[in-house]
Amino acid sequence: MSVVVVGTIGYDTVETRFGLVNDVLGGSATFFALAARFFSPVSVVATVGSDFSPDDYKLFADRSIDLRGLERREGKTFRWTARYSDDMNKRETLKLELNVFAEFKPKLLPDQQRSDYLFLANISPELQAYVLDQMVSPKVVGADTMNHWIENERNGLVRLLKRINVLMLNDDEARMLSGEHNLVKAGRAIAKMGPTTVVIKRGEAGVLLVGPEGMFVAPAYPVEEVVDPTGAGDAFAGAFMGYVARVGRLTEEVRRAASVYGCVVASFAIEGFSLGRLATLTWEDIDQRHRAFKQITDSYCSRWTSQ
Repeated sequence: MSVVVVGTIGYDTVETRFGLVNDVLGGSATFFALAARFFSPVSVVATVGSDFSPDDYKLFADRSIDLRGLERREGKTFRWTARYSDDMNKRETLKLELNVFAEFKPKLLPDQQRSDYLFLANISPELQAYVLDQMVSPKVVGADTMNHWIENERNGLVRLLKRINVLMLNDDEARMLSGEHNLVKAGRAIAKMGPTTVVIKRGEAGVLLVGPEGMFVAPAYPVEEVVDPTGAGDAFAGAFMGYVARVGRLTEEVRRAASVYGCVVASFAIEGFSLGRLATLTWEDIDQRHRAFKQITDSYCSRWTSQ
């Protein structure tokens, strides 16, 4: 089944201790789509400006990613500039230019409205709800959020949580949203707000999944060098939702297996700047690392990676 993702496609300028890249392709929908495509057809809803490169459009098209929902407008494409700390655990946003995204009102195509699987990437809760209102009867709705929306649009976010199945957020955001410092308590508190599945991303510590049948912890796959963490969370989300769509259900076993695949794909995203590694990724690469993941985790975790 196809997954519809609504989010940003833009150009990033990123500095890490490994160097600086300027105006490279990025955005939440971009990383999501390049990850999800390995598991399920994916359809993107986003907006770009008149400066969007034909080569970047071709990158999606060459990978059979549906861009019928990509709106082109006169003006500049969304841009983001950031600098990471030497340990890669903190980043500072230096500049954020919404450009054509400031006027974006996502309009789903008729077949997108009938999709069973929808992911609302990191956009405002108001826009997320606007998109969800257009859906006919989705089986699984996932969403991401960030501290800005928790601080400034909390009421809208809380209303949205009652309508979705899966919420993904990082550890700081989970604490902020729930008011709980302990992540187990935070996950359970957020689950009471509506989503049956809460995925708390913990960076190099992996993810904590809180679901109706208990908790699950998936470690991050260890890589030798983290070049650029940008998009890792979106790549995780793409693999997670893509796997759920491929299997066609959201059971406890599927949640856990999807989390492991998410960690595996995210581990590739951080090995290069921008899409440098995801753009060259193959299913054979994923399968090989997935097998290695099973070998370095205990038997309990491996039980679920075999799904």
